[in-house]
Amino acid sequence: MTLPRLILVGGFLGAGKTTLLARAALRLSQQGYRVGLVANDQAADLVDSEILKIANTCVEEVAGGCFCCRFPDMIAALDRMVQRDRANVLLGEPVGSCTDLAATVMRPLKALHAAQFDVAPLSVLVDGKQVRVLARLRAEAEQPGRFPDNVLYIYEKQLEEADLIVLNKVDRLSGGEREELRTSLAARFPGKPILTMSALSGEGVDAWLDAVAGQGIAHQNAIDVDYDTYAAGEAALGWLNAMVALRGGGPIDWQAFATDLLEEIRRQSAAAGAEIAHVKLIIGRGAESLTGNLTSNDSPAFISGRLGAALTQSTMRINARVHIGPDELRAIVQRAVQVAAGQRLDTAITSMHSFRPSRPVPTHRFAR
Repeated sequence: MTLPRLILVGGFLGAGKTTLLARAALRLSQQGYRVGLVANDQAADLVDSEILKIANTCVEEVAGGCFCCRFPDMIAALDRMVQRDRANVLLGEPVGSCTDLAATVMRPLKALHAAQFDVAPLSVLVDGKQVRVLARLRAEAEQPGRFPDNVLYIYEKQLEEADLIVLNKVDRLSGGEREELRTSLAARFPGKPILTMSALSGEGVDAWLDAVAGQGIAHQNAIDVDYDTYAAGEAALGWLNAMVALRGGGPIDWQAFATDLLEEIRRQSAAAGAEIAHVKLIIGRGAESLTGNLTSNDSPAFISGRLGAALTQSTMRINARVHIGPDELRAIVQRAVQVAAGQRLDTAITSMHSFRPSRPVPTHRFAR
């Protein structure tokens, strides 16, 4: 009997992992596969889980830590989708600030669960624009509000341990920029296969699925990781997950509200000298929903989906990862919700968790 194929996609915050998994789930379902999706985060109330449910009804969530620290929970979630939903392709995305996956997730999977899952090579997504931003931030490391070196350390280690590097969001790059970045990545990480893709438009997704379905890409050895630097890099970011009830007295332009909210978060973060790693939101559920993203202080809000103006009440999830303390991040998001709502919406924050991730303590680490 053929084992279910397990495909994990890593990459830094905002690289486009959720968009890719949703697109891949749709493609695979159309080809007759039964697809299971597992989202992962440091806390519950994930925007990603709701986005993935739009693409696929078989979705599990592992919260409270990365797959490496919640390894038994990850295995249990995968097993449920195989047993309950008869999934034969499993897609998962680790936390965007997580690295050392080769030693703490991939190798334990192959060593301990080879009879349960056919583990695909580890893909790591790179946002084409983010490559430039992070390189620029490194040059400005002493300026306040920019990511410190320990955050960039995580980003670089993710690429170092990748079996396959995927340059994503190439629809936002010129042909010359694509080739320049691909050449730069090849020089920095020699010998690694590099693909280009736009998960949003679908360009290159089939080629990536072919690559992770085949056996031509060898699994790389585990890398050396300084856990003090790694832990400090994760703790440099404030994390926030919130649920907000929204109610209007008449027709609402939900797209304008979502845009105003994200732009206000961007404005206040810039004013506080706080660099955005990723802010995302979803209003509504399922097919009747609207999503929004910010991936840096320099990029405008990106909104997709649609909600009819006749809808006068809904629920919003917000997930924010910003280089600022959790209390300050909480205050920014609370003020931004009030400013964006103005007189058009009544808002009630029904839950809000802001924190710094704790030191990663993997369940397993198979370094060799």
